Amino acid sequence: MENIFSRTENLIGKDALSALKNSHVAIFGIGGVGGHTAEALIRAGISNIDIIDNDIISPSNINRQILATHSTIGKNKTDVMKQRLSDINPKATINTHNVFFTPENSHTFDFSKYDYIVDAVDTVTAKIELALKAKDAGVDIISCMGTGNKLDPTRFEITDIYKTSVCPLAKVMRYELKRRGIKKLKVLFSKEEPIKNENSSRTPASISFVPAVAGLIIAGEVIKDIIKNAEAR
Repeated sequence: MENIFSRTENLIGKDALSALKNSHVAIFGIGGVGGHTAEALIRAGISNIDIIDNDIISPSNINRQILATHSTIGKNKTDVMKQRLSDINPKATINTHNVFFTPENSHTFDFSKYDYIVDAVDTVTAKIELALKAKDAGVDIISCMGTGNKLDPTRFEITDIYKTSVCPLAKVMRYELKRRGIKKLKVLFSKEEPIKNENSSRTPASISFVPAVAGLIIAGEVIKDIIKNAEAR
């Protein structure tokens, strides 16, 4: 059978592909952003992935989440994600944690075993905790800022949290991280002004392609960093 990563190897080389295969990445949150990140990572050759989420797929997820179809409604996201990733690469090791990550249960994770952490969760407290744990463990991390109420995916950028602007979530994160002595954090954020939600609901509005693009950009950054780190050794 043809090697499923043959074209990737042609692009990045055998050594880089080996580095990806041997890396261990944790993805916290596998919704609109994290789901696309996970799929891009597995297709690129990352063969050890932890997925952390306690949500169940609902009809409102179908407009933007790669896991969400009518046949998966009501199922645990971690179960559906593991099945999907394993179908893409049956040789990969996929560990699931069907939990809502919080500072209170963060001690149950061994962050030192990861080569990279993807923060695609929604709550500020969880994002802060992930940044702190990654710093303590000396592990690379990238944190996704707000993707809701956005319509222009070309406005996404990768930068340090203290160089962000516009994004309301990033503003809160800057304040909270500074209070805790965290001097840097790689993030993805958008310079697009949030579109005002005319509905009375406080739930952020969304569309299919914006969180997907964010997830793919994050995956690309993870992959490039892992290859760069491997070359530096």
